[in-house]
Amino acid sequence: MTAPMRQLFALQMPRALFLLICAVFLAGCSSEISDEELAQQNVVRGYTQTSSGHNVSYIQKGKHTGRRIIFVHGTPGSADGWLDTMAAAPADYDLIAIDRPGFGKTEPRGAVTSLMIQAASIEPLLKTTNGQKPILVGHSLGGPIVAAAAVLYQDRIEGLVIAAGALDPELEKTHPMQYVGAVPPIRWLLPRSIRNANSELMALKGELEELEQQLNSLSLPIEIVHGTQDDLVPYENVAFMEGHFENAQRLQIDKLDGVNHFLPWNSADRLWMAIERLDKADPLSTSQP
Repeated sequence: MTAPMRQLFALQMPRALFLLICAVFLAGCSSEISDEELAQQNVVRGYTQTSSGHNVSYIQKGKHTGRRIIFVHGTPGSADGWLDTMAAAPADYDLIAIDRPGFGKTEPRGAVTSLMIQAASIEPLLKTTNGQKPILVGHSLGGPIVAAAAVLYQDRIEGLVIAAGALDPELEKTHPMQYVGAVPPIRWLLPRSIRNANSELMALKGELEELEQQLNSLSLPIEIVHGTQDDLVPYENVAFMEGHFENAQRLQIDKLDGVNHFLPWNSADRLWMAIERLDKADPLSTSQP
Protein backbone atom coordinates (compact mmCIF):
# COMPACT_ATOMS: atom_id res chain seq x y z
CA MET A 1 0.00 0.00 0.00
CA THR A 2 1.37 3.41 -0.93
CA ALA A 3 2.00 6.14 1.64
CA PRO A 4 -0.83 8.39 0.34
CA MET A 5 -3.26 5.47 0.58
CA ARG A 6 -2.14 4.80 4.15
CA GLN A 7 -2.71 8.44 4.99
CA LEU A 8 -6.17 8.40 3.41
CA PHE A 9 -7.34 5.39 5.38
CA ALA A 10 -5.78 6.55 8.63
CA LEU A 11 -7.80 9.76 8.86
CA GLN A 12 -10.25 9.60 11.78
CA MET A 13 -10.05 5.79 11.79
CA PRO A 14 -9.46 3.47 14.78
CA ARG A 15 -6.13 1.71 14.48
CA ALA A 16 -7.62 -1.80 14.54
CA LEU A 17 -9.98 -1.02 11.65
CA PHE A 18 -7.12 0.61 9.76
CA LEU A 19 -5.12 -2.63 10.05
CA LEU A 20 -8.00 -4.71 8.72
CA ILE A 21 -8.37 -2.43 5.69
CA CYS A 22 -4.62 -2.72 5.11
CA ALA A 23 -5.09 -6.50 5.10
CA VAL A 24 -7.53 -6.33 2.20
CA PHE A 25 -4.95 -4.55 0.05
CA LEU A 26 -1.95 -6.57 1.20
CA ALA A 27 -3.70 -9.90 0.62
CA GLY A 28 -3.62 -9.39 -3.12
CA CYS A 29 -0.16 -7.94 -3.59
CA SER A 30 3.31 -7.82 -2.13
CA SER A 31 4.64 -4.48 -0.88
CA GLU A 32 8.26 -5.60 -0.82
CA ILE A 33 10.67 -3.81 -3.13
CA SER A 34 13.07 -6.04 -5.02
CA ASP A 35 16.82 -5.81 -4.56
CA GLU A 36 17.07 -4.66 -8.18
CA GLU A 37 14.72 -1.74 -7.48
CA LEU A 38 16.71 -0.89 -4.36
CA ALA A 39 19.92 -0.82 -6.38
CA GLN A 40 18.39 1.80 -8.68
CA GLN A 41 18.16 4.04 -5.59
CA ASN A 42 21.76 3.28 -4.56
CA VAL A 43 20.45 1.11 -1.73
CA VAL A 44 21.77 -2.38 -0.96
CA ARG A 45 20.34 -5.16 1.19
CA GLY A 46 22.40 -6.86 3.86
CA TYR A 47 21.96 -9.43 6.61
CA THR A 48 23.33 -9.85 10.10
CA GLN A 49 22.62 -12.28 12.93
CA THR A 50 21.36 -11.81 16.46
CA SER A 51 22.95 -13.61 19.41
CA SER A 52 20.10 -16.14 19.17
CA GLY A 53 21.09 -16.96 15.58
CA HIS A 54 18.20 -15.25 13.76
CA ASN A 55 18.93 -13.42 10.51
CA VAL A 56 18.11 -9.71 10.47
CA SER A 57 17.59 -8.09 7.08
CA TYR A 58 18.41 -4.43 6.52
CA ILE A 59 18.85 -1.95 3.71
CA GLN A 60 21.82 0.41 3.61
CA LYS A 61 22.75 3.61 1.83
CA GLY A 62 25.28 6.39 2.17
CA LYS A 63 28.84 6.80 3.34
CA HIS A 64 30.02 3.82 5.38
CA THR A 65 32.64 5.92 7.16
CA GLY A 66 30.03 8.39 8.42
CA ARG A 67 27.93 8.31 11.58
CA ARG A 68 25.46 5.45 11.43
CA ILE A 69 21.74 6.26 11.56
CA ILE A 70 19.53 3.23 12.26
CA PHE A 71 15.84 3.44 11.34
CA VAL A 72 13.23 1.19 13.02
CA HIS A 73 9.75 0.91 11.48
CA GLY A 74 6.39 0.57 13.18
CA THR A 75 3.68 -2.06 12.76
CA PRO A 76 2.96 -3.27 10.18
CA GLY A 77 5.91 -2.19 8.11
CA SER A 78 9.35 -2.97 6.75
CA ALA A 79 12.68 -1.31 6.09
CA ASP A 80 11.37 -0.09 2.72
CA GLY A 81 9.12 2.39 4.51
CA TRP A 82 12.18 4.51 5.26
CA LEU A 83 13.27 4.96 1.63
CA ASP A 84 11.78 8.47 1.35
CA THR A 85 13.55 9.54 4.54
CA MET A 86 16.82 7.99 3.38
CA ALA A 87 16.52 9.75 0.02
CA ALA A 88 16.24 13.10 1.85
CA ALA A 89 19.41 12.49 3.89
CA PRO A 90 22.25 15.00 3.98
CA ALA A 91 25.61 13.68 2.82
CA ASP A 92 28.11 11.76 4.94
CA TYR A 93 25.76 9.50 6.94
CA ASP A 94 25.75 5.71 6.97
CA LEU A 95 22.02 4.91 6.72
CA ILE A 96 20.55 1.59 7.79
CA ALA A 97 16.87 0.60 8.02
CA ILE A 98 16.01 -2.80 9.45
CA ASP A 99 13.20 -5.25 8.84
CA ARG A 100 12.05 -5.95 12.38
CA PRO A 101 11.60 -9.56 13.58
CA GLY A 102 8.34 -10.84 12.12
CA PHE A 103 8.43 -8.48 9.11
CA GLY A 104 10.08 -8.25 5.71
CA LYS A 105 12.95 -10.68 5.29
CA THR A 106 13.92 -10.88 8.97
CA GLU A 107 13.45 -14.01 11.03
CA PRO A 108 11.44 -15.43 12.67
CA ARG A 109 8.36 -15.53 10.47
CA GLY A 110 5.99 -15.32 13.43
CA ALA A 111 5.24 -12.40 15.71
CA VAL A 112 7.80 -11.25 18.29
CA THR A 113 5.83 -9.21 20.81
CA SER A 114 8.64 -8.56 23.30
CA LEU A 115 10.03 -5.04 23.01
CA MET A 116 13.33 -6.18 24.50
CA ILE A 117 13.76 -9.01 21.98
CA GLN A 118 12.88 -6.60 19.18
CA ALA A 119 15.48 -4.19 20.56
CA ALA A 120 18.10 -6.95 20.69
CA SER A 121 17.77 -7.36 16.91
CA ILE A 122 19.41 -3.93 16.55
CA GLU A 123 22.46 -4.82 18.65
CA PRO A 124 24.62 -6.34 15.85
CA LEU A 125 24.32 -3.04 13.93
CA LEU A 126 25.41 -0.73 16.77
CA LYS A 127 28.70 0.21 15.13
CA THR A 128 30.85 3.14 16.28
CA THR A 129 32.64 4.76 13.33
CA ASN A 130 35.50 7.22 13.80
CA GLY A 131 34.47 7.63 17.42
CA GLN A 132 30.85 8.39 16.48
CA LYS A 133 28.15 6.23 18.02
CA PRO A 134 24.95 5.54 16.07
CA ILE A 135 21.69 7.48 16.35
CA LEU A 136 18.48 5.43 16.49
CA VAL A 137 15.27 6.64 14.85
CA GLY A 138 12.01 4.83 15.68
CA HIS A 139 8.59 5.50 14.16
CA SER A 140 5.31 4.51 15.85
CA LEU A 141 5.91 1.14 17.57
CA GLY A 142 9.54 1.61 16.55
CA GLY A 143 9.61 4.40 19.16
CA PRO A 144 9.38 2.14 22.23
CA ILE A 145 11.71 -0.32 20.51
CA VAL A 146 14.53 2.24 20.17
CA ALA A 147 13.85 3.30 23.78
CA ALA A 148 14.19 -0.35 24.83
CA ALA A 149 17.43 -0.58 22.82
CA ALA A 150 18.75 2.41 24.75
CA VAL A 151 17.85 0.71 28.03
CA LEU A 152 19.89 -2.31 26.93
CA TYR A 153 22.79 -0.61 25.11
CA GLN A 154 22.86 3.01 26.26
CA ASP A 155 26.65 3.27 26.24
CA ARG A 156 26.73 2.33 22.53
CA ILE A 157 24.14 4.89 21.31
CA GLU A 158 24.55 8.64 20.70
CA GLY A 159 20.87 9.54 20.98
CA LEU A 160 17.28 8.75 20.03
CA VAL A 161 14.74 10.26 17.67
CA ILE A 162 11.23 9.07 18.56
CA ALA A 163 8.84 9.87 15.71
CA ALA A 164 5.13 9.52 16.54
CA GLY A 165 6.13 7.05 19.24
CA ALA A 166 3.58 4.92 21.10
CA LEU A 167 4.98 4.82 24.65
CA ASP A 168 2.08 5.54 27.01
CA PRO A 169 0.47 2.23 28.08
CA GLU A 170 -2.70 4.00 29.21
CA LEU A 171 -3.38 5.10 25.63
CA GLU A 172 -3.24 1.55 24.27
CA LYS A 173 -6.69 0.03 23.73
CA THR A 174 -7.61 -3.30 22.15
CA HIS A 175 -10.48 -3.11 19.67
CA PRO A 176 -12.94 -6.07 19.65
CA MET A 177 -12.08 -6.73 15.98
CA GLN A 178 -8.50 -7.46 17.02
CA TYR A 179 -9.68 -10.46 19.03
CA VAL A 180 -11.57 -11.70 15.97
CA GLY A 181 -8.40 -11.40 13.90
CA ALA A 182 -6.38 -13.34 16.47
CA VAL A 183 -8.32 -16.63 16.28
CA PRO A 184 -8.41 -19.29 13.55
CA PRO A 185 -9.55 -19.43 10.83
CA ILE A 186 -9.55 -15.61 10.47
CA ARG A 187 -5.94 -15.43 11.67
CA TRP A 188 -4.85 -17.91 9.01
CA LEU A 189 -6.41 -15.81 6.26
CA LEU A 190 -4.55 -12.62 7.17
CA PRO A 191 -1.26 -11.70 5.51
CA ARG A 192 1.79 -12.32 7.70
CA SER A 193 2.46 -8.61 8.31
CA ILE A 194 -1.10 -7.93 9.51
CA ARG A 195 -1.23 -11.11 11.59
CA ASN A 196 2.02 -10.21 13.32
CA ALA A 197 1.05 -6.56 13.71
CA ASN A 198 -2.17 -7.56 15.44
CA SER A 199 -0.23 -9.78 17.86
CA GLU A 200 2.18 -6.94 18.63
CA LEU A 201 -0.59 -4.43 19.28
CA MET A 202 -2.54 -6.79 21.53
CA ALA A 203 0.56 -7.33 23.67
CA LEU A 204 1.78 -3.73 23.55
CA LYS A 205 0.07 -2.36 26.67
CA GLY A 206 1.74 -4.94 28.92
CA GLU A 207 5.09 -4.48 27.19
CA LEU A 208 4.91 -0.70 27.64
CA GLU A 209 4.05 -1.09 31.32
CA GLU A 210 7.27 -3.06 31.79
CA LEU A 211 9.32 -0.60 29.76
CA GLU A 212 7.87 2.35 31.69
CA GLN A 213 9.73 1.27 34.83
CA GLN A 214 13.10 1.66 33.05
CA LEU A 215 12.70 4.86 31.05
CA ASN A 216 14.09 7.08 33.82
CA SER A 217 17.41 5.23 33.47
CA LEU A 218 18.02 6.89 30.10
CA SER A 219 20.53 9.73 30.26
CA LEU A 220 21.33 10.15 26.56
CA PRO A 221 19.83 13.01 24.46
CA ILE A 222 16.35 12.36 23.06
CA GLU A 223 14.42 14.11 20.29
CA ILE A 224 10.63 13.67 20.07
CA VAL A 225 8.84 14.52 16.81
CA HIS A 226 5.05 14.17 16.86
CA GLY A 227 2.07 15.51 14.91
CA THR A 228 -0.91 17.04 16.68
CA GLN A 229 -3.37 15.37 14.25
CA ASP A 230 -2.05 11.85 14.80
CA ASP A 231 -5.15 9.62 14.99
CA LEU A 232 -3.20 6.36 15.34
CA VAL A 233 -0.75 7.34 18.10
CA PRO A 234 -2.24 10.35 19.93
CA TYR A 235 -0.14 13.42 20.67
CA GLU A 236 -0.84 12.78 24.38
CA ASN A 237 2.05 10.30 24.23
CA VAL A 238 4.36 13.31 24.28
CA ALA A 239 3.31 14.31 27.80
CA PHE A 240 4.02 10.76 28.98
CA MET A 241 7.51 10.87 27.46
CA GLU A 242 8.23 14.27 28.98
CA GLY A 243 7.37 12.84 32.39
CA HIS A 244 9.45 9.69 32.02
CA PHE A 245 12.55 10.95 30.20
CA GLU A 246 13.34 13.31 33.08
CA ASN A 247 16.96 12.13 33.26
CA ALA A 248 17.70 12.55 29.55
CA GLN A 249 20.82 14.60 28.91
CA ARG A 250 18.64 16.76 26.67
CA LEU A 251 14.97 16.37 25.74
CA GLN A 252 13.71 18.25 22.67
CA ILE A 253 10.05 18.25 21.56
CA ASP A 254 9.26 19.11 17.94
CA LYS A 255 5.49 19.63 17.81
CA LEU A 256 4.12 19.37 14.27
CA ASP A 257 0.85 21.28 14.16
CA GLY A 258 -1.79 19.70 11.91
CA VAL A 259 0.42 16.75 10.93
CA ASN A 260 -0.75 13.12 11.05
CA HIS A 261 1.02 9.86 11.90
CA PHE A 262 3.05 9.25 8.73
CA LEU A 263 6.16 11.27 9.48
CA PRO A 264 8.66 9.23 7.43
CA TRP A 265 6.67 10.19 4.32
CA ASN A 266 5.38 13.68 5.08
CA SER A 267 7.94 15.13 7.50
CA ALA A 268 11.33 13.71 6.54
CA ASP A 269 12.80 17.21 6.72
CA ARG A 270 11.82 17.56 10.40
CA LEU A 271 13.20 14.12 11.19
CA TRP A 272 16.52 15.11 9.63
CA MET A 273 16.57 18.33 11.62
CA ALA A 274 16.21 16.24 14.79
CA ILE A 275 18.92 13.80 13.67
CA GLU A 276 21.31 16.62 12.87
CA ARG A 277 20.71 18.27 16.25
CA LEU A 278 21.86 15.04 17.88
CA ASP A 279 24.75 14.64 15.45
CA LYS A 280 26.02 18.17 15.95
CA ALA A 281 24.85 18.57 19.56
CA ASP A 282 23.08 21.78 18.61
CA PRO A 283 21.55 23.76 21.50
CA LEU A 284 17.79 23.74 22.01
CA SER A 285 17.51 27.25 20.64
CA THR A 286 18.18 25.99 17.10
CA SER A 287 15.02 23.85 17.01
CA GLN A 288 11.83 24.64 15.14
CA PRO A 289 8.68 25.69 17.08
